[in-house]
Amino acid sequence: MARPPTELVKTFDGEERLDLCRAVLEVTRGPDRGHKCAVRVGGITVGTGVECDLVLTDSTVSRRQFEVRPTPDGFVLADLRSTNGTWVGGLRVNHGVVPAGSKIVVGRTTLLLVARKEREPHLLSPHHRFGSLFGQSAVMRRCFKLLERAADTDSTVLIEGESGTGKELAARSLHEKSQRCDGPFVVVDCGAIAANLIDSELFGHEKGAFTGAVEKHVGAFVRAHGGTLFLDEIGELGLEQQPRLLRFLERREVRTVGGSGEIGVDVRVVAATNRRMEEAVAAGSFREDLFYRLAVIRVDLPPLRSRAEDISILALELARQLRPQVDPSTWLDQGTLEVFASHPWPGNVRELRNVLERLAVLPEFGIETLLGVAARVGSGDLDSSLTQLPYHQAKERLLDSFEKRYLEALLAKEEGVVARAAERAQVPRQTFFRLIRKHNLRGAAESGDDGDAGAGRR
Repeated sequence: MARPPTELVKTFDGEERLDLCRAVLEVTRGPDRGHKCAVRVGGITVGTGVECDLVLTDSTVSRRQFEVRPTPDGFVLADLRSTNGTWVGGLRVNHGVVPAGSKIVVGRTTLLLVARKEREPHLLSPHHRFGSLFGQSAVMRRCFKLLERAADTDSTVLIEGESGTGKELAARSLHEKSQRCDGPFVVVDCGAIAANLIDSELFGHEKGAFTGAVEKHVGAFVRAHGGTLFLDEIGELGLEQQPRLLRFLERREVRTVGGSGEIGVDVRVVAATNRRMEEAVAAGSFREDLFYRLAVIRVDLPPLRSRAEDISILALELARQLRPQVDPSTWLDQGTLEVFASHPWPGNVRELRNVLERLAVLPEFGIETLLGVAARVGSGDLDSSLTQLPYHQAKERLLDSFEKRYLEALLAKEEGVVARAAERAQVPRQTFFRLIRKHNLRGAAESGDDGDAGAGRR
């Protein structure tokens, strides 16, 4: 009898270990023939989007086509709401277990799931929490074990994972659990700072160092002295800035822009990215030597959909945080938790928390309505007109549509009384009037109002 792709094993000293079957997903037909990707503990995604683990160039494949992850029951194949579907043996698969050796067909591409004989051992933490992170699944306890070990060292850590998986929470929790917990925790978002300003932000600058430098600026490395510097979205750091970061990691000294001397700094660096760094290195957009300096310890936070057993428990935990005085079971029934378990959560834990916040305030809308916007954003069946627009315009149009329907339903429930509707929405009344004008809903707000609608039009 074949061994399952993952097995939980008790070691001689009482620890739990997750044994993972080494497996590879290889493209055997299509424009990307020969490309392959190792299947990790938390699973891998396949699609044309650059955020996928295995990126395809087949135009008939969706941005996020499908996911494969190893489990004790076999390899789970989950279609990610693709347009043309994911097929195995002539059957369309939405979610199911497939054996090693399966041929997976998407668009004009065929992929082969190949299992190796070797097993990859991963020790698991006995704890279900690490700082602000929470989870009982084996994949999360594997992350906790790595973070626990990293907390006892000053080694550089690279945290990888999709947007919304909790990378900054992991970095902050790592800092709080380390011997540097009494020092500063400084965050720099490398993707949000212009390329010509990143050196100044990281290393500081002297007065007059460049046009606009009217005063001296202390850089993030110096501000983080004695503590932890968290470099978020490190994959967005430009090639021109990478050598200076590498030099710091090797020498632990910084030189300000316009400065003449080196400054010794005692700081632990934790970096995070939602990109696959090996691919960035192969593409020449990220230095290989810097990658190895950053990835002394690598922690891969799994997407929420790959740890389905955590979703209900995590939802209840977040519900307690949002409404600490209220028993979560009074507003999170079993039916809602079952809907949560089947939702793909493209925005991961961040999306789950957002949905819970809306559900706490607007329970009458129903969970399906509150999940609607996120489901359409994460699916492959968006209105075709949206894909003709730039990202920010498409996002604005989709959210505007939800916003209008939300206001209409809320005003109808409160019989047009703006004061009550604004109170239920927990937004200032003048803000609510502005939204009414924005969506041309004055008629809906006039009936049964107590005069506030008229006041809002003066």
